[in-house]
Amino acid sequence: MGFPSAPSSFYAFGSCSTFLVLVLLVHPYIASSALLLGLKHQHNRQHNRRPFLQANQSSCALFMGTWVRDNTYPLYQFSDCPFIDAEFNCQMYGRPDTDYLRYRWKPTNCDLPRFNGLEFLLRMRGKTVMFVGDSLGRNQWESLICMISGAVPRSPTQMIRGDPLSTLKFLEYGVVISFYRAPYLVDIEAVEGKRVLRLGDISGNGNAWKGVDMLSFDTGHWWSHKGSLQGWDYIEMDGTLYQDMDRLFAFEKGLRTWARWVDTNVDRTRTRVFFQSTSPTHYKKALIWETEIGSPSEWSAGTVATTKNCYGETAPMSGMTYPGAYPDQMRVVEEVMSQMSSPVYLLDITLLSEMRKDGHPSIYSGDLSPAQRANPDRSADCSHWCLPGLPDTWNELFYTALFF
Repeated sequence: MGFPSAPSSFYAFGSCSTFLVLVLLVHPYIASSALLLGLKHQHNRQHNRRPFLQANQSSCALFMGTWVRDNTYPLYQFSDCPFIDAEFNCQMYGRPDTDYLRYRWKPTNCDLPRFNGLEFLLRMRGKTVMFVGDSLGRNQWESLICMISGAVPRSPTQMIRGDPLSTLKFLEYGVVISFYRAPYLVDIEAVEGKRVLRLGDISGNGNAWKGVDMLSFDTGHWWSHKGSLQGWDYIEMDGTLYQDMDRLFAFEKGLRTWARWVDTNVDRTRTRVFFQSTSPTHYKKALIWETEIGSPSEWSAGTVATTKNCYGETAPMSGMTYPGAYPDQMRVVEEVMSQMSSPVYLLDITLLSEMRKDGHPSIYSGDLSPAQRANPDRSADCSHWCLPGLPDTWNELFYTALFF
């Protein structure tokens, strides 16, 4: 596979008073290393073993269980929450069935405490919560603010939408809940008109995360984007620019940069840190992982033609084991997190979400045109999740991990 032509060097400049010129050679080949080979060998040996992190030991296996019907759900109505983006607002945009809203996650040997939005505000009075990551993080952020506001519908709020930071403040309680868009967590910088993904640098994004009381991170889907969906032009690692490299290797390098930032910059006596595991998609071909997230136009803009299989699904899958191979990205997450000086709490939503192929917007997204809705094989969104819907369960688990 050929790569597009590229300049042989880029220049990165320091402050106005000092200009530091760093020549970076562009390597038009796939990066690899002994570490990458080791990871691949480990993946082959442990292909079907689901990882377990010591940080999450408890008397209840929160993330193993089944979905049970519960007609007291959903926890709020879409019409009562003005914060839901059109792409997640399935009921508003014509989804005809409602059974997918009436399921509760039942862990194997316990029951989750029911979410109480007022209790959340009282316990978090004067504190800040921030979700950091891609649009799955935004999916969860909007879910949480809907769940809370549904419990205190007359309590005044202040919403500020921006990029990369959006914030909702519950004014009576001084609780601030934010979403910071950073799909790779590590920094992307513009250099001579090109987007450079810096695997070893997170300081630009990280400055916005300091001093937050509760941090929840996610990343994953964007690392495999290619073609028109790719979020960068070059990858920079250890002073060298690459036109491409093994994406799992790049993901691992970026995640280690994030882990070092957390270990170095987060005061664990004040701040609790969560990492949300990979949110599964439900497409018929695995290559669709390259066409996830961002603006809705990206759902059908990929270079790989594929048929999607969440359209028309109305009920959860059954079973208590992950169907097929556990995602390689999660094996990287396991390895990186196990080596952190202060382990992060893994919100392990992958298996329980894999069972919910009925929970995606499919064609019932406000960001799809009538022509797109008429062609679900190419246009259905099987990456994000309806609200109300599955992310509400993610937040019930988040609530349980925080307070119980």
